[in-house]
Amino acid sequence: MENNFDVIVIGGGPGGYVCAIRAAQLGLKTACIESRGTLGGTCLNVGCIPSKSLLNLSENYHKAKKDFNNQGIEISNIKLNIDKMMSNKDKSVQVLTKGVEFLLKKNKVSYYKGKGVLFSENDVVVFDSKDSSKRTNLKAKNIVIATGSFPTSLPGVEIDEKNIVSSTGALSFSEVPKNLVVIGGGYIGLEMGSVWSRLGSNVTVVEYLDFITPGMDREVSNEFKKILTKQGINFKLNNKVTAVKNVNSKVLVEFTNNKTNSKEKIECDKVLVSVGRKPYTEGLNLSKIGIKKDAKGTIEVNEKLQTSIKNIYAIGDVIKGPMLAHKAEEEGIAVAEIIAGQAGHVNYNVIPGVIYTSPEVATVGKTEEELKIENKTYKVGKFPFMANSRAKVNNETDGFVKILADSQTDKVLGVHIIGPHCGDMIAEMALAMEFGASAEDIARTCHAHPTHTEAIKEAALAVDKRPIHF
Repeated sequence: MENNFDVIVIGGGPGGYVCAIRAAQLGLKTACIESRGTLGGTCLNVGCIPSKSLLNLSENYHKAKKDFNNQGIEISNIKLNIDKMMSNKDKSVQVLTKGVEFLLKKNKVSYYKGKGVLFSENDVVVFDSKDSSKRTNLKAKNIVIATGSFPTSLPGVEIDEKNIVSSTGALSFSEVPKNLVVIGGGYIGLEMGSVWSRLGSNVTVVEYLDFITPGMDREVSNEFKKILTKQGINFKLNNKVTAVKNVNSKVLVEFTNNKTNSKEKIECDKVLVSVGRKPYTEGLNLSKIGIKKDAKGTIEVNEKLQTSIKNIYAIGDVIKGPMLAHKAEEEGIAVAEIIAGQAGHVNYNVIPGVIYTSPEVATVGKTEEELKIENKTYKVGKFPFMANSRAKVNNETDGFVKILADSQTDKVLGVHIIGPHCGDMIAEMALAMEFGASAEDIARTCHAHPTHTEAIKEAALAVDKRPIHF
């Protein structure tokens, strides 16, 4: 029958569409359901991709305005055309979402536009995106839930996407806000704060903890805050936001210091609420058919990514683990292979994370704090970009590479980099860790000169206390 499938994937984000393509490659009759009207999920439509476009464009603008003259490239009368910048970003998104649609077609995946709802362990009904009275009944041997996540807010704070915005609204301001308050010092808030700061906003980040980027190696986090402060971003750490109110055409943000109880107010033009994301599992009928979730709404799965119903799987932001597009993709491929009878698996110890500010921050494996909790004895090798010739000639000397290796075996346990292009450089370390490399393996690998990656080789040498250039 036409509407009978081996695999139905609910959600067309990075996890869902990748899972559907891999399942089809393995010879399974596959369908993918997406309610947004375009494929690619949060990542492609209102997340990673448009934000990287604005990060890149805003950095170019900032360099042209601030740095080029000192370097002998003299430009005058630089103008910011925000409409053009936004349409450039939108065009990139459009081309890429169309590209994903083409990939589904090329791999013979049936694509349904609408909301997928589970009615039994084999029955999915698609409610048409434009007309919910139109419905299509589908049957599946296996179902994969890949519905992603959505931004959360603070109690009593209503996101209107005009003046009080989530990351979605912060990607499409029609003019540069004079004053912008970012609530939350995680990577999304800091990336968007960086964009608008470079374009001329006075940015203040209010964070509940007394440090930024929770979960990151603390030494890197401290260095990161220093660099962002130098760039002109203001930080109010250890503060709890108590109220966010629209007053006339402005927004008033009130917060209290956790230590001293002193209260403060900031009046600003826009507020970005960036306090985390929640699994999107509403309206799927999960409880009705008996799929277990925890108190946070996260779907519970076993090591084969099966839910409490064995032929229904879940991947990406709806299950535990970092809410990252590439983590969801790995899980999508693993699930498709498991369904096809292969040994799909994800190595959760080697999932890199990147913050695309300038400089970038990249991390893979364990932090020092985690190793201390685990009572692991480790060695540290560090090397600053200040001593790297390529970084020096490019005037991008902020930051360092830090490698953590097992004291006994020299096996690399974690790598943390803050510095130029490290979002790309972390791939080398993820690959090294995937193969179980020692710090000495990396130190003995020839790295091209002059490149930023030499800082990795030097940090690996520093694990054994023998760096050459420092």
